[in-house]
Amino acid sequence: MTGAALFDLDGTLINTELRSRAVWAMFLTNHGIAHDEELLRSFMGRRGRDVLPALLPEADLDAVRDEIEVLLTHPGLPDIVHIPGAADLVRRVSAEGWPIGLVTSARRAWAEARLADVGVRDLVQTIVSDEDVAVGKPDPAGYVLAAERLRADPAKCVAFEDSLAGIAAAKAAGMTCVGVATTHHPDELAAADLVVADLSEIDWPISGGTDRPS
Repeated sequence: MTGAALFDLDGTLINTELRSRAVWAMFLTNHGIAHDEELLRSFMGRRGRDVLPALLPEADLDAVRDEIEVLLTHPGLPDIVHIPGAADLVRRVSAEGWPIGLVTSARRAWAEARLADVGVRDLVQTIVSDEDVAVGKPDPAGYVLAAERLRADPAKCVAFEDSLAGIAAAKAAGMTCVGVATTHHPDELAAADLVVADLSEIDWPISGGTDRPS
């Protein structure tokens, strides 16, 4: 079995965290739920349907999804910004012959569109999205599934993650994890094997990391 490079999306390849927090803040306000920065940060890297039941036990998750889709069209939301070095790193990894996967808590349609925006959709061989797993991050199911689809050994895989939930998921899957400090202070990402400010700091293959694919 070979290795693979597995990327998170929001906060790792693209910076959408301010936008996401603004949307969740509007949603919680609409439902009369008091919230602060700590609560909003708890959504980072996680699926809304894994977080919301504790806040809205009787919520219709299909209706919630529809409401969020409307809120995402709200004028004045923060822009989506590409993480420095993201497209270049994905292209370098591909040029080295590594299989590439995306493991995201977002819906597939969002992931497809954003990868196209970054310009790397054709280089990503598998997408594991919200719809593909019964339980999202920090559960390792998404990373395990991505490795299975790519016929990769988890111990030879490198995952790139910005969130605490994502790092926990990658490590629980037995993978090397690079923490990208775009949404958290580097000190918060201590569970990762390597922490970088953004993807422009990555030398590939990572020194002392996984074996090159055969």
